[in-house]
Amino acid sequence: MYAVVAERSVPDDPLAGLRTGDWPEPQQREGWATVSVRATALNHHDLWTLRGVAVLPGQLPVVLGSDAAGVDESGNEVIVYPVIGDPLAGGGDETRDPAVRFLSVQQPGTFAEQVAVPRRCLVPKPPEIGFTDAACLPGAWLTAYRMLFEKSGAEPGSVVLVQGAGGGVGTALVSLGRAAGYRVWAVSRSPDKRRRLEEIGAELVLAPGARLPHKVDAVLDTVGERTWAHSLRALRTGGRLVVSGATTGGFPPADLGRIFANQLSVVGSTMGTADQLARLAAFCVRAGIRPVVDRVLPLSSVRTGLAALESGEVFGKIVFTV
Repeated sequence: MYAVVAERSVPDDPLAGLRTGDWPEPQQREGWATVSVRATALNHHDLWTLRGVAVLPGQLPVVLGSDAAGVDESGNEVIVYPVIGDPLAGGGDETRDPAVRFLSVQQPGTFAEQVAVPRRCLVPKPPEIGFTDAACLPGAWLTAYRMLFEKSGAEPGSVVLVQGAGGGVGTALVSLGRAAGYRVWAVSRSPDKRRRLEEIGAELVLAPGARLPHKVDAVLDTVGERTWAHSLRALRTGGRLVVSGATTGGFPPADLGRIFANQLSVVGSTMGTADQLARLAAFCVRAGIRPVVDRVLPLSSVRTGLAALESGEVFGKIVFTV
């Protein structure tokens, strides 16, 4: 089958480690399903893998991609949940299973004609959602769903600030927040992205480091070092900073004095559960919202998509059709 593989890591030239072409088809395993991929979404994790950041020595080569929607062997249209873990071992959460594995890390990913996963990782795709939109849900949108609805501690009507709002997680947070009745403020470096964030529902859009009209209830951050100080300053007393990524680095000054003096909470968040993915899909149907898709490309144009993501000139998600 055709697949896109991270063959080796090249920190300074990530696309140099990319290989496309024939790859062995998934082998049949008891309790597993093989999904014919119809659409698969690009994530920063794929670039980090090619740079050698997101994998350990010995894990390459690996098929890239963690998000997909497709059709199983019985003809059912499904969304692929990319976390292979036992909910019981994780206290009801697959991501907390000590033996958890992820597609495109310990298991072949979704940038291929077929992908194999345990049957419990198949979430029915609502007929109202197309394959392109559905492929965006397991990664960026599920991450945003958990950050906002489970981790932020903020109720509808609260003011939440989204850092790095032009990316996949950021646009998901704006869309989900608006649909659920939050007041969403969004930060982006790009004037064009700030304009487009207003169009999808941000109440207020700001440049990085800008002074806020007033403090916010929660900050939702995937950026890391570059936005950390601004995120802490933006919070009201008792507010909460939810972190699900660190695209600009993971070691900012902690500013512990501000954290304890203002009784702030800093909470980590990773993806979500399979049950949450099913609820997310249902919410999108009921609320009439869909992912923001920057462009749709054939999987054979994966290099074009990766180069665009690396440039930072992407608003929302890049999706590949298979």
